[in-house]
Amino acid sequence: MSPVRVIDASYVNVPATAALPREPIKLTAMEAIWVTMPVLQHVLLYEGAHMPPFEDILQALRSSLAVTLGSFAPLAGKLVHLKDTGDVAISCSASDSVKFVVAESDTDVRRLALDEEHDLPVLEQLVPDVDMSELPTAVLAVQATRFDGGVAVGVTVHHAVADGRSLWTFVEAWATACRGETPALTPSFDRSLVKLPGGEEEARSIFREWAPNLPLVSPPPSFTEDRTRFTRRTFTLDMPDIQRLKQHIVHLGKALDAPLTRSPSSFVVVTALAWTCFARCKQFALDDDVLLCFLADVRGRLDPPVDLGYIGVCLTRCLVMLPARELRSPRALLTTAAAVQDEILRMNRDPANQQSHLTPIMLASWDRLMNVSGSTAFAAYDIADFGWGKPRRTEPIRMNHDGQVALMRGRDGLGVQVSVSLLQQAQMDEFKSLFLELLHSN
Repeated sequence: MSPVRVIDASYVNVPATAALPREPIKLTAMEAIWVTMPVLQHVLLYEGAHMPPFEDILQALRSSLAVTLGSFAPLAGKLVHLKDTGDVAISCSASDSVKFVVAESDTDVRRLALDEEHDLPVLEQLVPDVDMSELPTAVLAVQATRFDGGVAVGVTVHHAVADGRSLWTFVEAWATACRGETPALTPSFDRSLVKLPGGEEEARSIFREWAPNLPLVSPPPSFTEDRTRFTRRTFTLDMPDIQRLKQHIVHLGKALDAPLTRSPSSFVVVTALAWTCFARCKQFALDDDVLLCFLADVRGRLDPPVDLGYIGVCLTRCLVMLPARELRSPRALLTTAAAVQDEILRMNRDPANQQSHLTPIMLASWDRLMNVSGSTAFAAYDIADFGWGKPRRTEPIRMNHDGQVALMRGRDGLGVQVSVSLLQQAQMDEFKSLFLELLHSN
């Protein structure tokens, strides 16, 4: 028997009072590549004796979702291919709705919430499954799953219309409405706010290169693999851990007469730690280049800057390469932190540059690439209180890469949660050993 059983599926309509865009919302060049890598999924786990009855939770979630869609109506639309122009766009209508799945499970929710190692066969079923392989396709779906003493709220959104900040802006608005309060942020879906070189034609060129068979979408082979083959673990660094790591890297720079250009951020030191562990748990030749890819939110970096309430993808890719030899040296944490800082400085100078030439480099070095998603600034635990307390745990579901790291702010509001995906159990064990050793030996 499946560990999670779907018992109902219905639709929540967009309110009749919602203001709908008059024309389809065309995707920008920053969004185009995500048409072929479409699925962004997160699950929020709640448990405890204080939980309301499940039927009350369902009613609250449904009614507040309807309210939220009044401001987020395009998320109830469809992603479509505009054949005449070659664009991909969000099409909205008064009849739009969001699928709301209800499920139940006999799994121990406390174990799911507390275990370091992920129970992927269960977690994968706590978010709604949406076939995004052909346009038109739904943009958003949600799921509520009942456990004995807990509930999971799962969200699936198309990555071409929402990045991580957009996802959490929506979740925060939904949770705020569920508590009977008014969201502080007004969302905007206006793509004209994002000024990029090449404009709409640049997006069309990306569609022609990466999605030549539209409306059919073919994701990279690694995205269609059985993700349950991956080993995944979550580590949490508290504020003392992070401060100790920062101090160690700064002192290392001074001792080696190679000080960092500025004080390292939490993102820099956590990424440096994870990248060092990734390179050491793999059997790379010393002269092999080991790659690090991360995405930077450029809403505030573009000229003119984009409002923080912008709902879409506003990310630019950053790529760093170092030989494995340097990642295995005693000064590895300093070297990696400096490399990440330098790449952030480069990105700040030219935030609109998508660096499309980097994609072939990444694909050619896929087995030597560590990919970082999320952000240490994503305060998911603080914003996702639907009225029955903050989540006991939240996790990304789609981690499709042998060497993916997902970051978010820790549950205590100060630390950092680090979720790691690797293919081989032995390498994950080695990663954990190195991670804890480097973290606590400083």
